[in-house]
Amino acid sequence: MNISGIPPRSILGRILRGPLRLIPTSAVVPVLQGPVRGRRWVVGSTDHGAWLGSFEMSKQRKFIEVVHPGDVVYDVGANVGVYTLLTSVLVGSSGSVVAFEPVPDNLAFLRRHVTLNDLDNVEVVAAAVADTDGEARFSLGGHPSVGRLHESGELVVRQVTLDAFFQEPGRRPPAALKIDVEGGELLVLNGARKLLAEHCPTVFVATHSPQLLDDCRSLLEGFGYMVEAVASDPNELLATPAVGQPGSFVGGCP
Repeated sequence: MNISGIPPRSILGRILRGPLRLIPTSAVVPVLQGPVRGRRWVVGSTDHGAWLGSFEMSKQRKFIEVVHPGDVVYDVGANVGVYTLLTSVLVGSSGSVVAFEPVPDNLAFLRRHVTLNDLDNVEVVAAAVADTDGEARFSLGGHPSVGRLHESGELVVRQVTLDAFFQEPGRRPPAALKIDVEGGELLVLNGARKLLAEHCPTVFVATHSPQLLDDCRSLLEGFGYMVEAVASDPNELLATPAVGQPGSFVGGCP
C-alpha cells in the first residue's frame, strides 16, 4: 500500500498514520516492501514511507528499470540514504554508489544506514555538489530535507564538482546520477559538463521551480539527452542519451 501517496491531513491519512506515532524514533525496523525489503532503517530519520517501502514509489520503479548490476551511481543530495540503499542493492557487489551529503545530521543517519545494512559498495562523501570546488555556505532551512547552498547559510561546507570528482585517480565514471539538492540542480549540472559530454550517464533530477525545470531540461537537451517526466510529476525529470540524435556528445557516448 502506498501510504505516502495519501494526504496526511485527510481522514484516511490520519487514521493510517496514527499508530505510527507510537513507534520510537530511535527504533530500527525492517523495510516492509519493495526492492530493499528486509533491510534495516531508523524510523525517525525521515518520512515513515522510507521503511514502509512506499516512498516515491513511481521514481523507485524507474530506478529499478534504469540501474543495473555493476553500475556506478552518484547519489547527489543523498539526505539520509533512501536512494543510496536502493541503488546499493540494484548495482550489487560489482557496482558502487557514491553518496554526496553536506548536512551533519543527515550524514549521521546516512552512515548509520550504511553500517546497519553492511553496504560495502557505498562511499559517503561529506560535501555539497555545485559548479565550483572549495567551500560554500549552506542554509539548513529549518528542516534536514530542505537545506540548500545559500550565501547567508549558517554552515560552511565542502563543495565539489562532479567533473573534478570523477576524474580522481582510480574512479570509474557513473552510469547514472540522482540529483535532488533543493534548488541547486542547475549548479550540479553545470559542474558536470565534461561528465555529461564524455560519459553520458542517465540523469534523474528533481527540480524545485518552474525556471529550474526549464533550465535543467534545456541544458540536458543541449547535450543530446531525451528528457521526460518521471511518472506524473513534471518536476521530476529522467534524462537518457538519445541514440542517433544530434547533440554535443563526444567520446564514447551514443
